[in-house]
Amino acid sequence: MDGLIILNKPAGCSSHKMVGAARRIFNMKKIGHTGTLDPAATGVLPLLLGKATRAAELLTARDKRYTADILLGTVTDSLDMDGNILAQNPVTAGPDEIRRAVMSFVGEIEQLPPMYSAISVGGHRLYELARKGIEVERERRRVTVYSIDILRIEPPVVTVDVRCSKGTYIRTLGADIGAALGCGACLKSLCRTESGGLKLADALTVQELEALAAQGRLAEAVIPIDKMFASLPEIRLDARRSLMVKNGVSPYFDSFPPGDRFRVYDAGGDFIALSERGEADGRSCLKTVKGFY
Repeated sequence: MDGLIILNKPAGCSSHKMVGAARRIFNMKKIGHTGTLDPAATGVLPLLLGKATRAAELLTARDKRYTADILLGTVTDSLDMDGNILAQNPVTAGPDEIRRAVMSFVGEIEQLPPMYSAISVGGHRLYELARKGIEVERERRRVTVYSIDILRIEPPVVTVDVRCSKGTYIRTLGADIGAALGCGACLKSLCRTESGGLKLADALTVQELEALAAQGRLAEAVIPIDKMFASLPEIRLDARRSLMVKNGVSPYFDSFPPGDRFRVYDAGGDFIALSERGEADGRSCLKTVKGFY
């Protein structure tokens, strides 16, 4: 079975554990996820099955959306409530000052990745080092926060709806907002409501997947691979060009639809590749970005 599942991850489970649950339910090993969620976080965790795992890096690069409760005045080593409390400070800022601080983080910003993260440094995951009490230098990263909607200000908690680029750490965002206010902060809760256009409203729980499996209806939960790229124009090839693509050859191609990337289907109507415009020997060709055959 090939395709995508939109899983609604519960709090208290790692993303890896969710992959394990899906492997058990679908009785297949080739399942991966895009975009790790912290154990305490909930919400959209896209799972890729079979050939769809080839699209992991493409889907991980897409934008995200989160709802977060930021707890002002509490500072922890993990930047969320799972960590050890390092300080508890009074919150003296009023609503207007809080709004200004929050909105100052809209746009392109720099973030220092938290020690409790899956980034590798010197062959070790940062969270592995953090659990041993080891802190290492990290490089700051540029990310983009497209928008922040402030849903509620009920001190010491501020609830926000954040749209952001890949690689944005909402825990770091919360801590930085607290630092800007002079009281510190950590995340009280976090829910990913959207990932690359995949929405929480369409996500299924593990229990719902198990129920579908018991009824022999698991296929209903799987989104076909080409639907991941539904916004792209499509190209349908004849039998000769279809065979060339499947053999790793970029066929000459002149009649491109508008756009730079395309969903490519073979002569039988099966989705076989995500491709883009290329050039070979001075002629336009169809260059495969990722094959799914």
